[in-house]
Amino acid sequence: MQPKLTAKALCADKEIGKISKVIVDPLSHEISHVVVRELNGQGIERQVPIGQVQEVVSEEEIVLRCSPEGFGQFPVLERDQYVTIKEVEIAHLEDHLHVEPGEILVPLPRLEQGVPRRTFFTNMTHAIGTLIALPLVYPVLKYLMKPMFKPYDNAWFSVGNVKKVSKENIGFQFKFTRGFKEAFMPEQQIEKNIWVVKATPAVQKAVYEGNDRKFFDDKGDVIWVNKSNSPYIGYSGKCPHLGCGYKWRKTKNFPDGVFLCPCHLSIYDEAGKVIDGPAPRPLDVLPLQIDAGGEVKIIDVEYKAGVNNQIRLL
Repeated sequence: MQPKLTAKALCADKEIGKISKVIVDPLSHEISHVVVRELNGQGIERQVPIGQVQEVVSEEEIVLRCSPEGFGQFPVLERDQYVTIKEVEIAHLEDHLHVEPGEILVPLPRLEQGVPRRTFFTNMTHAIGTLIALPLVYPVLKYLMKPMFKPYDNAWFSVGNVKKVSKENIGFQFKFTRGFKEAFMPEQQIEKNIWVVKATPAVQKAVYEGNDRKFFDDKGDVIWVNKSNSPYIGYSGKCPHLGCGYKWRKTKNFPDGVFLCPCHLSIYDEAGKVIDGPAPRPLDVLPLQIDAGGEVKIIDVEYKAGVNNQIRLL
C-alpha cells in the first residue's frame, strides 16, 4: 500500500505534518523518500527516507520511526535539486507508483545539482540551439579566428635602394605594395610604408643599446638579427600609439627634424625614442638587410598598438 500525497504523518502518535510530495529513485522506480510538510504554519518540507516509515496504516496515515523532536533533524527539501516526472521520460515509472496524482519528484543528475530547475532546462535549450546553429556559424567563426592562428609572415620585401638615404639621422620614407589575404577573402594588394634612417654611432647606440636585435617566428626561433653597428635602421610606418601613419617634420623646436604623428601629436627622435605625446613605446624597429646591390629589404612585422610591450600580430 502506498499513501496518498495528503496522508497524515505521525511520530509517537503525534501528528507532525502531511505528506506533500514523494521522491522516486529513477533506477529502482521505487519511492525513496516521502516529503512531509510541517504543521507549524511555516510550510517547511522535510525529506524522510522511506526506511524511516514504520508503518503505512492506511492511504490516509503513516507512522514514522522518530520522535516529534527527532523529526526536525531530517533535511529540508531543496526543491531545485529535483524535477517532476512530467519533466523527464523514465520508461514504466508511473506503473510502479500508486500514490494519488500530485508532485512526484526525481533527483537531478549529480552534475546538474546546484543549478536551478528553470536554469537547467533553459541551458539545455540553449545547448540544443547551439548544436543546431553550429554548422551555420562555423564558417563565420573560422573566418574570424583564422588570423589568430595564422603563422607569422616572415617573407622579405624589397622597398627601394639605399642610395636614396644619403643624409645621416634624417628619416626617409619607402613605400611598397604587398599582398594580404584574410581567411576566405580574396587576396588584396595594400600600400604600406616604412622609414629608414642612416644612423650615426650615437643613434645606433640609442636604438640598440650595444646589443644586437633578434627577431623571432611564431615558434620562438630566431629568423633574423639586426647588428647593433648597422648604419641603417628601419622603422614600421605605424605609430605605436594607435597605428596612425606619421611623417618626418622640421619644427621650430626641432630644426633638424623629428618623427611627428598627426593623430595625437606623438613625437619621436631619429632613434625612435618618444620625446612627447601619448605613445606608450618607441617606434618599432623592423628586420632590415641591404643586399650587394644596395636594395633595402625588410620583414613586414606588425605589433599591437597602444601597449607598452611589443606584441607581434603579423
